[in-house]
Amino acid sequence: MGAVAGAGYGAGFALIVVLFILLIIVGSAYVGYGY
Repeated sequence: MGAVAGAGYGAGFALIVVLFILLIIVGSAYVGYGY
């Protein structure tokens, strides 16, 4: 149970990190095209 919860937490954390990185890339690209 604990291992499954830990794996789920790790996957969720990795997903958040990936989305955050994509947000930075898209944001920087938007600013680059905007200006």
